[in-house]
Amino acid sequence: MRVAALLLSLAAFSAHAQDVDAWLAEAKVPAVGIAVIKDGQLRQVRVHGELVKGTPAPYDTIFNVASLTKPVVSMLTWRLIAEKQWQLDEPLAKYWVDPDVAGDPRHAKLTTRHVLGHTTGFKNWRFLEESEKLTFHSEPGEKAGYSGEGFEYLRRALEKKFGRPLQQLAQTYVFEPAGMRETRFAWDASVDESRFARWHDGEGKHAYPKHKTTSVNAADDLLTTAEDYGRFAAWVLNGAGLPEALFLEMQQANNKMALGWENIGGLPNGGYALLHGGSDRGVKAMVVLFPKTKEGLVLLMNGENAMPVYQKAFEHFLRYGKELWALGG
Repeated sequence: MRVAALLLSLAAFSAHAQDVDAWLAEAKVPAVGIAVIKDGQLRQVRVHGELVKGTPAPYDTIFNVASLTKPVVSMLTWRLIAEKQWQLDEPLAKYWVDPDVAGDPRHAKLTTRHVLGHTTGFKNWRFLEESEKLTFHSEPGEKAGYSGEGFEYLRRALEKKFGRPLQQLAQTYVFEPAGMRETRFAWDASVDESRFARWHDGEGKHAYPKHKTTSVNAADDLLTTAEDYGRFAAWVLNGAGLPEALFLEMQQANNKMALGWENIGGLPNGGYALLHGGSDRGVKAMVVLFPKTKEGLVLLMNGENAMPVYQKAFEHFLRYGKELWALGG
């Protein structure tokens, strides 16, 4: 009976593997890393496809995950708040003022709450401004507007107060407690390039030449593996070491945005999802968490055409994945 059960289990796994390979072929995405969380535990980590043409992607493939950097920095910040070393509503100007906005009195109102909730009043990046300088377009807290600049502002304030670079702070407050061993904010000599999933175009054929981002950014370009980010997702689902009141405050939705996450409600049995996406040229990534059922899914890809893979993976791996997708997840 044990042998029969094992064979059935292997057959099921093989069928699922064939499904994932078919999704990649159809979407023309070279590789995907998948981490599945059930009952708050990381139950499955899988990597399918190729790093580049002819090079199979190994289990420990290194992915650039674009804006999935932000949830890591958000949770670092929440850990500091929990330890009363940082305040959610304290003006960031106490520690850092960007020279571009030093003459604008609105900088004195900017707080961590505005950064995590994407209500800073900044555009996504200052290079989108005609002047290429950081500019307020509204009062902090007045309007929602996705901003990587907000996270960079927060990074500079954190580093200024604690006198430690972001990598070191994250190592102490996120990577070590979550069990993440191969995650870093920038490319350095320790990165094993032979395991890196090169960025690809929408046809999945052309690998973009530039991929070594050497500068640290709190909003973009985190390097990690499916297992590491799966460990992070499970750690968050289990409360990330936060007091319950703070953990609930983090999740509260304000027009679909929580503090560091997007909150999608309206799921069966009063359920909701916390999620975050990542998207750069040749990079697509997604993390989805269901706090009530302690389920989660991480998807990391090195191609442009990710939406068909997202949809199939949601429906395949998540109990309410079909409903989440219908809600615009």
